[in-house]
Amino acid sequence: MIYFLSDAHIGSRAMDDPQHQLRFVDLLMQLSQDATAIYLLGDIFDFWSEYVWPDKSKEEYRPLLDCLKSLTERGIEVHYFIGNHDIWTYGWLASQTGVTVHRHAEVTTIAGKQCLLAHGDGLVPHNYLEQFPKQVQKRIRSFMLLRALFHNPVAQTLFRIAPPAWGNKLGYNWAKRSRLKEMANPCGYKGENREELVLYAKEKDDERLQFKEKKSAIDYYIFGHRHIELDLELASGARVIILGDCFRQWTYAAMDEQGKLELLCIQEQNN
Repeated sequence: MIYFLSDAHIGSRAMDDPQHQLRFVDLLMQLSQDATAIYLLGDIFDFWSEYVWPDKSKEEYRPLLDCLKSLTERGIEVHYFIGNHDIWTYGWLASQTGVTVHRHAEVTTIAGKQCLLAHGDGLVPHNYLEQFPKQVQKRIRSFMLLRALFHNPVAQTLFRIAPPAWGNKLGYNWAKRSRLKEMANPCGYKGENREELVLYAKEKDDERLQFKEKKSAIDYYIFGHRHIELDLELASGARVIILGDCFRQWTYAAMDEQGKLELLCIQEQNN
């Protein structure tokens, strides 16, 4: 089996659950019983940054780091796609655990199916802003500018040379505000004609149809980021999968060797 999970937000200062990390580790260990590969599609940590200086705070995540290392040592492929909360990894996470880090959306073949995988932040179709009033456009542009800053190599280098205590305080406070805001006002499914990741998938489908002799069709678009559970079939037959999360909904996706994919919920399995 191949498994897809996202948005655990482990280490969040906004969630008062000391068992959260251990619960996520338990889930990974359960899945590892028949897993050949596990794809983590971003925001597994609520904030993650690697500095040029030693950072003892990473010991907070020792249970998860040891779990990931044990998975890869057993021959299970673990692919880690960065999200918008764990952008700042530069090799330490991979060296400590053996995971393969992916920094961009990628198309790959899994169990004979073409899959486009990404966390999902920043993926919007062309002319997306035009459907919104100006005030909403302003907020979206602010987010995109902040995202561009987070991905800027110069800004990343400056942040890496900061003392870990300073950088972590800034990062965890930013992540806490983001999490509290989202938990207080969760944004549910907007509908097929307004959900940005659905619109992005449709646009990608159209682009591939124009180059059908060079590009094979996508079977699954699999995303995290939105904290909603979605399995939507497009007109092309492709399916858009949004994984939900692993701190509130506890949902994930499983794909068998024939390429059949389904969304699952840990609560439903435990009942």
